[in-house]
Amino acid sequence: MNDPGIHYLVGGVLIFLTLASLITALLWRLSPAPKEKPVLQNLASRIRAWWVMVIVFAIAILIEPMGTILLFAFISFLALREFITLTPTRAADYKALAPAFFLVIPVNYLLIWIEWYGFYVIFIPVWVLAFIPLLSAIGNDLDDFLERSSEIQWGILVCIYFLSHVPALLILDFPGYAGSTSKLLLFFVIIVQASDVLQYIWGKSLGKHAIVPKLSPSKTWEGFIGGVGSATLLGTLLWWATPFEWWQASILSFTICLFGFWGGLIMSAIKRDRGIKDYGGILGGHGGILDRVDSLCFSAPIFFHLVRFYFT
Repeated sequence: MNDPGIHYLVGGVLIFLTLASLITALLWRLSPAPKEKPVLQNLASRIRAWWVMVIVFAIAILIEPMGTILLFAFISFLALREFITLTPTRAADYKALAPAFFLVIPVNYLLIWIEWYGFYVIFIPVWVLAFIPLLSAIGNDLDDFLERSSEIQWGILVCIYFLSHVPALLILDFPGYAGSTSKLLLFFVIIVQASDVLQYIWGKSLGKHAIVPKLSPSKTWEGFIGGVGSATLLGTLLWWATPFEWWQASILSFTICLFGFWGGLIMSAIKRDRGIKDYGGILGGHGGILDRVDSLCFSAPIFFHLVRFYFT
């Protein structure tokens, strides 16, 4: 990977994490109040998990495009597993779940690998979502059939199809931007994740007015405005890594931050409906895989199709 832009983006993230780690260590040392320790413990856990995620992601980016595609295929597997764990399935559903995990995920990501866009874009929305309920139906168990089959379809749509639009950015072909789509993928992931982190920081610092109190008391108007505004500014400053003009990068950054926020709210609604706080516990301080990628899931297809329609 000889593109200096990739080095600058990854280096910037590593510098930010290093500063965050040093500041957290300093706050821990200076904090005399035990009641503040849980907050610092949570912050330290989040930063440690971020180090692991960034290192794994950076290695995957270096092995382009295979490393990135395999990484997101694995993330889809883990995310779907977390989603299905919350779903009240029955023995008859195993006929549908086995192909979802071991056929749909490999085929979907293989279509990205071979750059067969025409089939990739309809494979899950048309073929899979029409076929999967049939497999549940022939299981001859009709109790709560609509609820069960709908939840499996939702899991496949969000955890596989929506999320796979992140590595699908690699197959886009921009005039004058050949061989640089890894930078666009990095730009997208950095902006969405920065929006999440900045909403958390702004919300913890100034948040007082919850947007949907019953759904998520921690998501406040102050956090939303500060986080989305800051991430949009960051996206504008990183326009040089994209095939866009600065104002186009700004509009697209705002759009993906907005859809990322909506995605977080939707996935939080599912958690509240199931009476849980997190989808899992694999990522210390963050929860499960779905807790970390929920905003990516909903903003990726919007970003992919906007840039494909207007810029390719």
